[in-house]
Amino acid sequence: MTDNELKELVAGLATSNAENAKMFEETKQLFKETDKKMQENAAELRKTEELFKKLGIHVGGMANSHGQSTEEYFYNSLVENPRLGNIKFDEISRNLHYKIANLEDEFDITMFNGNNIALIECKYRAKEEDVIKLIDKKVGNFRILFPFYASHTIYLGIAGFSFDARMEKFARDNGVAILRQRGNVVEVEADNLKAN
Repeated sequence: MTDNELKELVAGLATSNAENAKMFEETKQLFKETDKKMQENAAELRKTEELFKKLGIHVGGMANSHGQSTEEYFYNSLVENPRLGNIKFDEISRNLHYKIANLEDEFDITMFNGNNIALIECKYRAKEEDVIKLIDKKVGNFRILFPFYASHTIYLGIAGFSFDARMEKFARDNGVAILRQRGNVVEVEADNLKAN
């Protein structure tokens, strides 16, 4: 290698090192800017999370309020006329709650007479899964929690201000009464009422 070639090689390396150093500084600067933006985003995310927490409490409170007003409306209507289809009841209870060792449940509206029980589940917007839970879980839980009524015939109803179309068909097919608001009165659809 000649002196000139060596000088050119050294000059090229120096230029390359200078370019690398410049690129390194630019990359370092980009990392600093990215880190700053990530910190700003993290702060914004914390603010958003706080907002969602506050909103969640508010939305949860609204959902509870809807549920309570739904129960109150149907309870007050049934107090005036405690019937489910052709069956008249003598007593009515709201939010009947009981707990034993490993089982606890609450029943929105329960109506009683000498031989029959009606369990009415109240939902602001009733869905098919509400009826499934009523049939598959609530009846069995009631019989365990209240053994005095174990031999009584249990009838079921789902009450709500709004219904999912699948829910209505499912309820009818399974003999569950449908209670809905019609103007200022409660309409009870119980032609297909089935004993449990």
